[in-house]
Amino acid sequence: MEFPVTGRTPEITLYSTAVCPYCVAAKNFLKSKGHSWTEVRIDLDPVEREKMLGLTRRTSVPQIFIGDVHVGGYDDMMALHRAGKLEPLLAG
Repeated sequence: MEFPVTGRTPEITLYSTAVCPYCVAAKNFLKSKGHSWTEVRIDLDPVEREKMLGLTRRTSVPQIFIGDVHVGGYDDMMALHRAGKLEPLLAG
C-alpha cells in the first residue's frame, strides 16, 4: 500500500461509538504518539454512520482516516505501525 507524502501533518479522523474497546485503544495509541484527531460518533448521528459506510464499506469501528487515506480499523493501524508505514503517513 503506497501513501502520498504531502509535507504537512494530515488530519486524523476516527469514526467511533461510545462503547468500543478498539476505539479506546486507537485513541490511546494516537495520544501516546502525540497526535490529535477528530472523533465522529456514529452511534449519535445516523447520517455520519451512513457516510462512514459509504466511504469504507465497513460497519465496524473504529474506522480511521489519515488525511484522505482510509487506514482501516485499530488492527490495520497497528499492522501499518509494525511495518514502519504509519509514521511516514502521519508525518505527511
